[in-house]
Amino acid sequence: MAKLVLEDDRTPDEWRQDIIEAILIHVPFDGWGDNAINRAADDLGLTRGFIDLAFPKGLSNMITFFLEGLDQKLIEGLRVRGIEKMRIRDKISLAIRLKLEINDAYREAVHRTVTWLAMPLNVPLGAKLLWKTADVMWSMAGDTATDYNHYTKRGILSGVYSSTLLYWLNDNSVGYEDTWAFLDRRIENVMQFEKVKSKVVKATEGLPDVAAVLGQWRYGDQQKKDKDGDS
Repeated sequence: MAKLVLEDDRTPDEWRQDIIEAILIHVPFDGWGDNAINRAADDLGLTRGFIDLAFPKGLSNMITFFLEGLDQKLIEGLRVRGIEKMRIRDKISLAIRLKLEINDAYREAVHRTVTWLAMPLNVPLGAKLLWKTADVMWSMAGDTATDYNHYTKRGILSGVYSSTLLYWLNDNSVGYEDTWAFLDRRIENVMQFEKVKSKVVKATEGLPDVAAVLGQWRYGDQQKKDKDGDS
């Protein structure tokens, strides 16, 4: 079967989606590792060396490609649902729910992925990919914050999504009803932040910009020193 790759003029990068789909068939049984990769190579008629060219960093490349692909499906799904017309609460709730519905097609593979990312050496990659998912959700919800709110919102949502994901992976209720109830409770964490932020904004209306004041103090003081030094 290895001759198949010789009859296809696609580059290794162009084979990536087909390779991942083939690996995902075996991940639920073999986990992320050589067995799943080698079985996928046999299924596609590719050499292991060709797959290594497509994913030069191995499993970290493969898992990143897999999860970023699910995020892209989330973006496409939210675009067709008119999310911009919804309240913040409904936008975030829909984003998480839709992401889990997308995950459902790969549920056991997602379970294996979470297990792999929970290994000590893989935790930094897991945190990075989780942050990307939270960023996609907030960006699709219309958030354009560039100050500390940008990071706080994504940090909170990362916790909400990850806890809901873990609950979902162990949920055997009909239609995941227990997960959706759990999600409704967790959404309160997001909304509490929005309420507190709104109150702070109102309370500080008309007050000087703290950053600007500090900047004036800093540079004003420096200018005074320079002036004194010249005299």
